[in-house]
Amino acid sequence: MFKPLPLFIAARYLRAKRKNRFAALVSAVSVAGIGLGVAVLLIVLSVMNGFEREVAARILGMTADATVFAAPETLRDWRALAARLETDPDVLAARPFIRGSGMLNARGKVRGILIYGVPPDGEGDVSQLEHYLQGVSLTALDAPAPEPAVILGQTLAEELGVGTGQAITLISPQWDAEQQLGLPNYDRLRVVGSFKAGMHEFDSTFGIMSVDAAARLFKLDGTVSGLRLKLKDSSRAPLVAARLGAALGPSYVVLDWTRYHRNFFLAIKSQKRMMFVVLSLIVAVAAFNVVASMVMIVKEKQTDIAILRTLGLSPASVLWAFLTQGAIVTGLGVTLGVALGTAGARYANDFMRLVERLFHIQFIKPDVYYINYLPTELRLGDALSVALATFAICVAATLYPAWRAAQIAPVEALRYE
Repeated sequence: MFKPLPLFIAARYLRAKRKNRFAALVSAVSVAGIGLGVAVLLIVLSVMNGFEREVAARILGMTADATVFAAPETLRDWRALAARLETDPDVLAARPFIRGSGMLNARGKVRGILIYGVPPDGEGDVSQLEHYLQGVSLTALDAPAPEPAVILGQTLAEELGVGTGQAITLISPQWDAEQQLGLPNYDRLRVVGSFKAGMHEFDSTFGIMSVDAAARLFKLDGTVSGLRLKLKDSSRAPLVAARLGAALGPSYVVLDWTRYHRNFFLAIKSQKRMMFVVLSLIVAVAAFNVVASMVMIVKEKQTDIAILRTLGLSPASVLWAFLTQGAIVTGLGVTLGVALGTAGARYANDFMRLVERLFHIQFIKPDVYYINYLPTELRLGDALSVALATFAICVAATLYPAWRAAQIAPVEALRYE
């Protein structure tokens, strides 16, 4: 006889032609429902992963993996500190930067700006800023000119209505020895280009200058705001930053790149959990369909079960037979869902483009999201979590019908046969 017997019975019942066509339809709908629920979950999670990846890439492109500040003042002996940090096996490069804020005035238009002073010949060692420059190089910041050069974010330049070669006025606050606000400084700057990082925060508020020019503007007298670090592994930045901070002592603060947008990444993770719970309701509906189809099968096969029981089949074997049948149905649905979800995640952007052309609409506007496509990233961990959770829910849903089948009394079932 075929072993194991419960698997043989389950497979036989699945292959047999149903007397009740409605029960067969419910079984097919349950498989389709499970597949749809899994596919939707995977597609939504992959889109959220894609947006998280794009934002992280832009943050890493404009900022360093880690940043070292002096507490509470500016960094004085930064060259010795940079040399010390570069001896660490996890640190590839350490470069100085200056950060200052002010207001830009261009023909009556005023906007706030955050100035970053960077070394033009060494910034590429710690960030990917040069990849976002539009028709200009960082070396233009060191070009001899009567006015300090600045590269503005594209959105900021458009709001001010300035272009390459035009002059603007930087209004920067001044503080006295007692930290009292004094008269502001007015400095003329020359725009030498623009950059587009793809994030509103950077493109609308940032300006890039050479570190020497920024030091003169903000009167830092040979000091810098801090050091930007390039690490061997950006994913280990929180661990490395914590280790470096402990090694440097309380006089320094080391922040990794995730701390700058910590709330955003926490929100993404929270939303992924919530979407997983909400979209799992689709799987729950499919699980109810599995229960309905199993109840109909038990009712239809009641006589067969009674005959098997009279031939010596134990209640436990009946229970396992119907549990196995539910597991096979669930496995088919999960397999279908993973296949559809994988294809959907891969071609989601193409499908979105097709819908946009057919209905003449635009789902993702570049002026709002700063990307004009739908990013997706299907992760193995997400696929396994969705598949295992769905399988567990639907198989658990078959426990009651399988238990009811095991409780069928042969005498009662065959009384009127």
